[in-house]
Amino acid sequence: MSFHLQYHHHGKKDLKDIPKGCLAIMVGHEGEKQQRFVIPVIYINHPLFMQLLKDAEEEYGFDQTGPITIPCHVEDFRNVQGLIDKEQGYHPHVWCFRA
Repeated sequence: MSFHLQYHHHGKKDLKDIPKGCLAIMVGHEGEKQQRFVIPVIYINHPLFMQLLKDAEEEYGFDQTGPITIPCHVEDFRNVQGLIDKEQGYHPHVWCFRA
């Protein structure tokens, strides 16, 4: 799968709160309040996250502006995040957080 990561920001402040090795994404369906998450870039290679990226591609195409938007309910994303963290041995308070 090839997913074009494109991030347009309005200044250095937008990137300031993203730790090295992480990226910001938005999670939520259109019409509901979306939440911003900062995740480790290693998520991109995980099969569960790759499925979320495929869903995003089908929903929005490859040319999203701003952070990647994952079209799923926030609680569903948190469940996926927990599974990935558990499998990878991550401690959520260190790697992943809602920003």
